[in-house]
Amino acid sequence: MTLIQGTEQEIVECLLTAEKEKREVEKITTRYPSLTVEQAYEIQEKLIERKEKEGLRRVGVKLGLTSKAKQEMMGVHEAIYGYLLDDMLSPEWEPIPFGGFIHPKAEPEIAFLIDEDIQGTSVTADDILAVTKYIAPAIEIIDSRYLDFKFTLADVVADNCSSSKFIVGNKWVSPEALDLKEIGVYLSKNSEVVTVGTSAAVLGHPATAVAWAVNKLGETGRGLKKGDIVLSGAISEAISFQPGDTIVAQFAELGSVSFSCKP
Repeated sequence: MTLIQGTEQEIVECLLTAEKEKREVEKITTRYPSLTVEQAYEIQEKLIERKEKEGLRRVGVKLGLTSKAKQEMMGVHEAIYGYLLDDMLSPEWEPIPFGGFIHPKAEPEIAFLIDEDIQGTSVTADDILAVTKYIAPAIEIIDSRYLDFKFTLADVVADNCSSSKFIVGNKWVSPEALDLKEIGVYLSKNSEVVTVGTSAAVLGHPATAVAWAVNKLGETGRGLKKGDIVLSGAISEAISFQPGDTIVAQFAELGSVSFSCKP
């Protein structure tokens, strides 16, 4: 069931204002407890459309809840997706201002650079690998607009899955050159390892996660386009950071990617 248009617009305005003003707001389901995930995706789409009207451009897709542990914690059985916009991409060599966030966290991901349009509802991991030109190490910075970073599944979907910034490393490798299922990663803050993980945590294989996203998009007649970047899901838990911190994700066989945060 679609929410009435006025309600959707009210929620979109609330989330946009919270992001622009860098302040927390109550989660949507506090006021609308019956909000469904399907309705939340409709809100997400309208949120992205508003940003496009302001001059931003979609450059790809990001996945969330790609680990079975996180799915069980949220009481769900599948991943979620949001969109990447061109203003979210941050150069690795430029410090990121902390003032642009509310309560950010960083997580390591494997990025896919898509070389051909792909759409459908029965797309496989092999299909994804066939249309992927490169993979690269990446860090996503997530930053929920909700109070205390607490939300339900519908809330986070409406909020474009806590999207904020992402950084892609400069080592781009053909997916045929390594075993994507067995890539280990160390995530460190100020030269101290905080957490570790392996790419198998992403639905067993990162390409499986990307295939899931394409199939989900396919249900509404959408897909991935040539040139899209896809963040396939967090390989480890996310870690918080503060001004002055430097975060480095070191990937086996893929090199590293990092960013520094300034006041």
